[in-house]
Amino acid sequence: MLFKKLIGNNKILTGNNKIPPVSFYSLNVTLNTNKQLDFSQLKGKPVLLVNTASDCGYTGQYSELQSLFEKFNHKLVIIGFPSNDFKEQEKGSDEDIAQFCKVNYGVTFPLAKKSIVTKIQGQNSVFHWLSSKELNGWNDKEPSWNFSKYLVDEEGKLIAYVDPAVSPSSNEFLKLL
Repeated sequence: MLFKKLIGNNKILTGNNKIPPVSFYSLNVTLNTNKQLDFSQLKGKPVLLVNTASDCGYTGQYSELQSLFEKFNHKLVIIGFPSNDFKEQEKGSDEDIAQFCKVNYGVTFPLAKKSIVTKIQGQNSVFHWLSSKELNGWNDKEPSWNFSKYLVDEEGKLIAYVDPAVSPSSNEFLKLL
């Protein structure tokens, strides 16, 4: 099971394109700068939400995510959600994480405060929405490992869950955008 989690299974789940019972735009997140980001400010833009970690085999995806962020000229919103949920691969403080991402990968897209992304008590409210079909309309899949990706379209509909092994620069991922 651990091996499957580590290598992923190149799975992409796509949604049914219906309006979610709870609006994505009703959510907000505290960024690692302690600023609040109200998702109502994201209307009209696709949003990619990724749980991240600094000491993971997939950590190199930070540079791919940054490239996407630059390529789409800030029309695609990317938000990283650092989490220590998988084998304690994100032990640093919010400041340490931000510094690591900037120095090693040139990350300029927003990072949330470190939080819990799996379905346990204290789960980040954004990831609760992303992994609860009664809220988002179709998906119950929680992150399978670090660098699981969720794509929300410009209308606030969750349109895809993408396993960590699927590279953000792969053709199969880019087709979703």
